[in-house]
Amino acid sequence: MKVRIIQPAYSVEEADLQKDYDAMVALMRSCNEPLDIIVLPEYCDVPAAVKGRAAFLAAHAKYGASVLAEVVEMAKRCHSLVFINCAYGEGEKLRNTTHAIGRDGRILGRYFKAHPAPREDKSERVGGTGMDSSYTFDSPVPYVLEAEGLRFGFLTCYDFYMYEEFAQLARQDLDIIIGCSHQRSDTHSALEIIYRFVSYNTNAYLLRSSVSLGAESPVGGGSCVIAPDGEVLADMKNDAGYVTVEIDPKKKYYKPAGFRNPPKAHYQYIEEGRRPWLYRNGGAGVVQFDAFAPYPRLCAHRGFNSVAPENTLPAYGAAVALGADEIEFDLWSTKDGVIVSCHDNELSRVSNGTGKITETTYEDLLKLDFGVKYGPKFAGLRIPTFEDVLRRFASRTIMNIHVKIWDCGLPDDKAEEIVALIRKYDCERHCYFMTSSDAQLRKMKEAYPLIGTCLGEAGQQWDVVDRAIAMGADKVQLFKPYFNQEMIDKAHAHGIRCNVFWADDPDEAKRMLDMGVDCILTNDFLAVQSATATAIAKKRAAAPRP
Repeated sequence: MKVRIIQPAYSVEEADLQKDYDAMVALMRSCNEPLDIIVLPEYCDVPAAVKGRAAFLAAHAKYGASVLAEVVEMAKRCHSLVFINCAYGEGEKLRNTTHAIGRDGRILGRYFKAHPAPREDKSERVGGTGMDSSYTFDSPVPYVLEAEGLRFGFLTCYDFYMYEEFAQLARQDLDIIIGCSHQRSDTHSALEIIYRFVSYNTNAYLLRSSVSLGAESPVGGGSCVIAPDGEVLADMKNDAGYVTVEIDPKKKYYKPAGFRNPPKAHYQYIEEGRRPWLYRNGGAGVVQFDAFAPYPRLCAHRGFNSVAPENTLPAYGAAVALGADEIEFDLWSTKDGVIVSCHDNELSRVSNGTGKITETTYEDLLKLDFGVKYGPKFAGLRIPTFEDVLRRFASRTIMNIHVKIWDCGLPDDKAEEIVALIRKYDCERHCYFMTSSDAQLRKMKEAYPLIGTCLGEAGQQWDVVDRAIAMGADKVQLFKPYFNQEMIDKAHAHGIRCNVFWADDPDEAKRMLDMGVDCILTNDFLAVQSATATAIAKKRAAAPRP
């Protein structure tokens, strides 16, 4: 197949939009001979750098339709498949979209960028362009376009940095990966490493188009064609223009699957020995980060404790299995420093023992039964360690971690050990700390900014919102009945989310949602979930995503 990669000139000055557009169109119109595939870069409807959403929308409105019309004519003229990236959507709700256009000029498919760049889907207030990214919160398989007996996969710009996605792409048995890209800050050598790595790991040809930042620029550009064995068939560096290469998309690369073993594709060899439990959490079981997950939410307080003993693995598991947005649990430290999950320091209510957790060794705690008082079916339950909880549920729900150690001001706050365990199970962004200690929470916020903070207090603490504002907490946990609408509104005005402990009555939970409560802690999770599901869905649909 005869493939052509177009790399137009690109300016960092908004005043050069028209000049860069005209130069790009001239390159497209110079393509007259028969070709099989043509690839253009990212955001061809915004052919020079602009700042802010308003300027982005203006450029899209001016050039979007016309550049797509030019592409359709080029596809017909060259009798070629064409891949071009332009914003696409209804009204101002636009997505970063790679369009696949057939040889007859008709749309064959569209790929929506899986990983918008950090500011791409943010609001103009923080310098973003406000692109729609709602689709990225699902867990689909990679988009694959089948055309002319070939399987096409896609990566757009920031997607190229998500190396964990390469193994998933490899499983799709792709022939060609299309990369409509910018990547304006990486060096040519860094870009080459990434692209050769993509092709070698997926056993597919990479056809990537970017923009030229000027012949002398050491960054950006890098439009290329890479073979499945990692061979660089073309690399434009920062030359403006186009390059044409002949490829055989069905020509794969197979190597010995280990020394003196029969040949296989690289990813097939890797899959034989893969140990996914050694890596970062991934896959459909991972929920959205705390900062991304929608509100309002329900939090299973001490787990689903109306069906299983509180603060035990069965209670947490029941809540997670039912789709709890959050689970709440409490942490103490034993006499010998083991971090365990239990609501009370006193053992008599929750177990068949007596005394305090903080004055009992972990070995002695294991001799106690933490299920028999709930009911004979749970006889034999042991107290779970914090690591037990993380090992089973990390990243499967948001964890509201009430660190009772900090409430009591124990000499050893175990902060470093708690955070080390959270990091071990890769869930810093899936949890937040709750405590009544302003000083401890401020310390954690400064030392571990990836982990959220929630200030809470039991009893008549009408100043808890003011304290949360003063220390810059992410959330505040209000205690029923010592809160009112004014406190909720004040917290929201300062960007602070409001939890409320607690509501087990469905009607009360609905009233809390009407007040604007962000997260309701409940002991009767299923009953409250069933009663509030419709109201929560409506509020989520109306709320903007972060």
